[in-house]
Amino acid sequence: MSELRISRTIVGTEAGPLAHPIDARWLMAYAAGLGEQDGRYYDTLRPGGPVAHPLFSVCYEWPLALELRAKALEADVAPRGVHATHHVVIHRPPRAGDTLLTSACIAAIARRRSGTLVTTRFTTVDERGAPVTTTDHGSIYRGVDCDEEASVGHPSVGAWTTRRGHRADAPADTPGTGQVRWTDAVPVAAGAAHVYTECARIWNPIHTDIAVAKSVGLPGLILHGTATLALAVSRVVARDLDGDAAPVREIAGRFTGMVLMPSTFTVRGLSTFPDGRIAFDAMDAEGGAALGDAWIAGRGR
Repeated sequence: MSELRISRTIVGTEAGPLAHPIDARWLMAYAAGLGEQDGRYYDTLRPGGPVAHPLFSVCYEWPLALELRAKALEADVAPRGVHATHHVVIHRPPRAGDTLLTSACIAAIARRRSGTLVTTRFTTVDERGAPVTTTDHGSIYRGVDCDEEASVGHPSVGAWTTRRGHRADAPADTPGTGQVRWTDAVPVAAGAAHVYTECARIWNPIHTDIAVAKSVGLPGLILHGTATLALAVSRVVARDLDGDAAPVREIAGRFTGMVLMPSTFTVRGLSTFPDGRIAFDAMDAEGGAALGDAWIAGRGR
């Protein structure tokens, strides 16, 4: 480990609430940034407007991630963060015309072989205070130690249960990968991260600035973890949910590798859980794991 460290005192740091007006333009831009072809993502004549992609919540959570990072991390530590885990519960999909309020809190830090895992919980409600999305987002700060592992219990960050009764902070008991039902190759263009950055309104220079990427030890520009997960989810929705993203209510996954650009990664549809959750993963261009322990659940499944 280097001399860079994260203190346990950052646990409990809060940001927000921050208001986000959601409009059709943003919903459509996010879908377009992923290359979506399904017309439901662009149908402004549909009651309620265009369907939100199941990973759209990352767009309005990002400003709070930046605020927390500025509050809690040193300037030389912050750029070393790489998305490691993601778990979102969609209580109801965001809609055009919503004004959503998002709050965030650093819930835990833990040592990992490659650095320190910082877990942030994002809680988003609508104008009436009704829940919209709840996300646990884990980032590994590569080459950074922590002085002591810590977590916090607080009304905004206490252990919560998913819609299907699973602990959100528990590892997914994903079925074995031997049961591959389908595969789908996903081409990633050289400028994919630049397009995603602008459409999602998520800017992190490790994805678009080669000098920054190299300065923190990355082999090159890497695709956003949320983009990798979103592209994989799109394939699962198309293959297993008849292309209809509206019923999706929960997604979990662990990032096990980096997707470089340009390249092609492969999404694999795996077996299903007894409760109807659908397991999947993704392999990079060299056949290494890019996404694991991943699953998706829809309403009524």
